[in-house]
Amino acid sequence: MSNPSNSLKISTFACTWCDLTVSAFAADGTRRNHCPSCLHSRHVLDQVEGGPTDCLGRMSPIAIAVLRTGDWMLVHRCVRCDELTSNPVCKDDNQLILMRMAVRPLAQTPFPLEAFGTL
Repeated sequence: MSNPSNSLKISTFACTWCDLTVSAFAADGTRRNHCPSCLHSRHVLDQVEGGPTDCLGRMSPIAIAVLRTGDWMLVHRCVRCDELTSNPVCKDDNQLILMRMAVRPLAQTPFPLEAFGTL
């Protein structure tokens, strides 16, 4: 999205990472702010101030967070200013990338998994 103030009027946007033309609405009609293919986004909102930002950096997907309700949230970090954001996962998001992010902490533990064999 090139102009954050026009974000409510835009029906499509170009992904900042893979250049896919993306609908601003998910298959279920909810508003989306990230590419369903690679899950990248653009930094258009300031999470602290609550309004538009001038940063416009690429938001890289870094993790999955699961709310108490069971809903999955996609966590992004801006590659330009390091701000973190979270947004709901959409039903048509790339399931392979989502699962890779979800299991990454189990695949890269800070301790050897063999320790569980002695418990």
